[in-house]
This record gives sequence, structure tokens and C-alpha cells, in this order.
Amino acid sequence: MGYNPVFLCYFVGYNPVFSIKLHERIIFFFFLYLCSIFNQLGRKMKNRFDFQPKLLSALKNYSKEKFMTDLMAGIIVGIVALPLAIAFGIASGVSPEKGLITAIIGGFIVSLLGGCNVQIGGPTGAFIVIVYGIIQNFGIEGLAIATVVAGIILVIMGALKLGTVIKFIPYPIVVGFTSGIALTIFTTQMKDLFGLTIDKVPADFISKWIVYFEHFDTMNVWSLLIGLVSIAIIAFTPKFSKKIPGSLIAIIAMTIIVYVMRYHLGITGIETIGDRFTINAALPGPASISFNPETINLLLPSAFTIAMLGAIESLLSATVADGVTGDKHNSNTELIAQGAANIIVPIFGGIPVTGAIARTMTNINNGGRTPVAGIIHAIVLLLILLFLGPLTKHIPMACLAGVLIIVSYNMSEWRTFRSLMKNPKSDVSVLLVTFFLTVIFDLTIAIEVGLLIAMFLFMKRMAETTRVSVVKDEIDLSDDGEIHHDEEVLSLPKGVEVYEIDGPFFFGVASKFDDIMHNMGDKPKIRIIRMRKVPFMDSTGLHNLESLFRMSQAEHIHMILSGVNEQVRKILVKSGFDKKIGTENICSNINEAVAKAWEQDRRQKGN
Repeated sequence: MGYNPVFLCYFVGYNPVFSIKLHERIIFFFFLYLCSIFNQLGRKMKNRFDFQPKLLSALKNYSKEKFMTDLMAGIIVGIVALPLAIAFGIASGVSPEKGLITAIIGGFIVSLLGGCNVQIGGPTGAFIVIVYGIIQNFGIEGLAIATVVAGIILVIMGALKLGTVIKFIPYPIVVGFTSGIALTIFTTQMKDLFGLTIDKVPADFISKWIVYFEHFDTMNVWSLLIGLVSIAIIAFTPKFSKKIPGSLIAIIAMTIIVYVMRYHLGITGIETIGDRFTINAALPGPASISFNPETINLLLPSAFTIAMLGAIESLLSATVADGVTGDKHNSNTELIAQGAANIIVPIFGGIPVTGAIARTMTNINNGGRTPVAGIIHAIVLLLILLFLGPLTKHIPMACLAGVLIIVSYNMSEWRTFRSLMKNPKSDVSVLLVTFFLTVIFDLTIAIEVGLLIAMFLFMKRMAETTRVSVVKDEIDLSDDGEIHHDEEVLSLPKGVEVYEIDGPFFFGVASKFDDIMHNMGDKPKIRIIRMRKVPFMDSTGLHNLESLFRMSQAEHIHMILSGVNEQVRKILVKSGFDKKIGTENICSNINEAVAKAWEQDRRQKGN
């Protein structure tokens, strides 16, 4: 049953149970009205897609108490997100208000449509490297195109219910590129931390450090001092206060100090946001984005990286949140919400959006339990942008560098990285390759190569676990488990061989099976292919089986299949192989197959 807006207006506005102020009534009604709209939308899309925004269920039993808790959590998260949004925007190569716009619009959409009750969306450190690289190569419009395409990819992934698949990306890849991004972010902040005078900082990692050392004599001691004090404040604040973020304290304190130093003590040379950017304290209007096939083709790898990175980070954040709240997020709905955010945000000049683990945990720790808290966090940031935006020009760049250095340290996961180095060599190789490719070359290359290596290693392991054994004369059934039987040994006619495949029969194993067949000595009269332990078979395995059948026919060897499960049988029927081999030669168990072999043996002898 959907919500009737007229009824809700009366209920919230005039019901004496809701003894709340007029502005609280309006906000409360607004959320319930949205629930009415999305409830109807969700009912229509439920049968087609796995799209069920958590806002629907959250508002069904919503109350004044829940609203006040979400209100406080949203305000605190909004304050926490302020310095991070500004810092991530600047580090990504755009103006600070673009970071705020991303947090406002992206955070609102993620909470409105998302599949997690407590997810907070916005710009994150993980995107800094890829966004900066796209802007360097293709400009702001190129970033907008890549982000929109990434959003479309995310929506398609959610619509195809691929949310659960993303969780199976190997952990060494995630740690490898996360640690690589952390080191890259740390590297990008050296200029502002030391106050170096450099006209243009190179894009690649090694060249950056070469230029830093060449210009180290231009270091500004005051900038370094401000950066180090900011780092100290952020690091030690949690020991005294769990509610107020250290980054906010550092920014307020350092901004006041630098303002006094510049305008009252005459100390110059400390660069602030206003020295580098012009702050526009307003939400921009929507702008058109020019798409053409050639540009999309060039930006598709970058868009794919944004989509994969966004999917991984947002679902990882939602999974961590589930572990704390005991809730269960909907991964497919979350991907659709992330996709929608990344399609809309670039129209207003924003950068890629994803779920932010640190802000999501702040939301949880301050009592947020529904998407309303995330929506309020976006509203708080909007109010800050509109009314306090001009004040951000006084924030020192060295202080923001300190904020991002702490972010990079938290992202580095160096303890996890160190523990993974003790894992098998295959995992270590994936970890190191992904890490070094991220740092030295490009995040797009790192993710693609990392996934490629992981897939090859997975196939290698699968091929190693699949065994092919050959049995002659008799089969020991004492530990068979295929069927119930009285005898413990099945005798085989002379000239009958049983080939048992233990494991999936896919392209990684087909060559192994083929080699065993060709390396056998005397050719048998009858071949039984025992497939009771084959859970699935791909097209290459099927092709290999058909080739074996044709070869057996040419050599006048009778072929029988045994223990074929339902899934594999469907593949055989669909391909028409059952008609080629004869349905009577596809036996459900080894007893039937051996009986068929005895019957065929007698028939051959009779001829």
C-alpha cells in the first residue's frame, strides 16, 4: 500500500501526537512525500530490477525520535565532510567548491536512492589520482564525460544484478591499488606541505620527486610548520574528542593563525585557497556535456576504472557498515544509486562520487540509522557553501596538505599490506604488481592488469585442482558416494578404460584431458568418461568432448558418459551432443555405464 500525500499532510500537520515545530513538520512531511513517490516507483521496478531504495522501508515506521537522531548525525557528518570535500576537490585538480558540490548533490542522491541505510556518498581520496590524470589529459569536459559513462556502467551493473559479483574481486588487488593511491596522494601534497615554488608539477610519480628535490631550496618554513601542526592536531584530537573531527579543528585553528600572521604580523608567503582559486559560493546551474563516439572511445578505459573503483569502494563501505549496524544492504540498488549520482553530478561540474567509509562510520557512531541522516548531511553542506563559502578562501594550503597526508596514511593499510606479503607467492605478485603499476604508471592500467593477473592465477589454480585419472580392469566403489550399491568392486571388460574428471571441465582443463588421451598406449575398445564430479562445463570443454567423440568414432572406440549432472546434461542437450553420442550412452551412474560397456563388449564379440 502506498502513502497518500494528502493524508500525510493532515497527519503530520495536525495530529496532536506530532507536537513538533512547523519547520520540522515541513521537513518531516517532505521525507514522507518522497517515500510515497519512491514506494510507487520501487513497486513498478521490483519485478524487473533489484531496485529497492532503503529510504522506502526506513520511512514506513519513521518517528520524531528517529528524525532527531538522524538530524544530529547528519549535522555532525556534514561538518566532518566539509574539510575533506574541499581537500579532495583541490587535490583532484578542480576548485574547492566542486568538491563541496560533489558531496552535496552526490551525497543527496546516494542517500535518496541507495541500498544502504547509513551510506554517506561524496568525493573520496581513491579518485584523486584518476581524476587528476583525466583532467591533465582531457580537461574538465573529458572528466565529465568519463564520469557520466562510469555512472551508466554502474547502473547497468546494478540492473544486471552484478552487485554480488563485485565482492569477489581479489583482496590483494583492492589493497594493492588502495595502498598505491595512498602513496600517490602523499606525493602530491609535498609541494603544499613544504611551500615549494614550482610552476608546474609533473604528473608521474618519479618525475614529481625529482622536481621536488630540485626545488627544495624554495621551501617555506612557515608552510611546513603549519602543515606539521595540522597533522599533529588531526592525529591527537581523537584522544580528547570523538565527536569533533580533528581535520575541522586543524582547519579552523590554522586559518585563524594564518589570517593573523598575514594581515596583522606582515608574514607573507603562506599560500591559501584564495591565492589559487576564486570561490563561487553558489550551486551552479546544469551545463550541457558534448558527447561524441571518438571521445567516449578514448575515455572508456578511464570510465571503466571510475566505475570499478566506485563499485568496490561503495560496496566495501556498505559491507563494513553492515558489520557494525547488523543491517543488510542491497548491493544492486546501491550500484544503481551510485550510478545515478555519477550521471547527475558532472552536469553541475562535480567529480566522481562513491561511498565514503570514514564518513559512513562517523554517521553510524553518531546515531544515524536511516538515509535521512545522509540527506541532512548534504543539506548542511549546502548551507555551509551558500553562507560560509567565501570564508574558505582563507584556509592555508599547507593545512589541507596535512589533512590529505592523514587521509593517505589511513588509506595505506600498511599493516594489511605487510601481512599479505606473507601469503602465497601468487597473491604477493598480484599485490605488488597492482601497487607498483598504480604508483609508477596509472590506476587504470593497475586495475586492468591486476584483474587480468588474478584471473589467470585463478584459472591456473582451478586447472590444478581438476584431476583426470584413468582406471582399468576394475573400479573400487568402497568410497564412491555416487549411488547406493551392494558390491564394493565393479569389474570391467577387457579393453574398457574409465577416465574420471574430478573438477570443473573448462578451457583451462581441456588441454590436460586431451594430453592424457593422446599419451595413452594401447587404444581401448570402449571409453567411459566418468563425470560425477564435474560441477559445470564450458564451451571449450564441450568442444573437447566432441573432438574426443569424433576421434573415438574414427578409431572405432565406443564412448559412454557416466554420472552427468543436470546442469552439464542441459549443455549437452542444448548443443545436440546427446543425439550424436546417443541418449542411451549418457548414463546416470557408473553401474549403468559399466553394464552398458559389458553389453557393448558382448555385441562386439558377437560381431
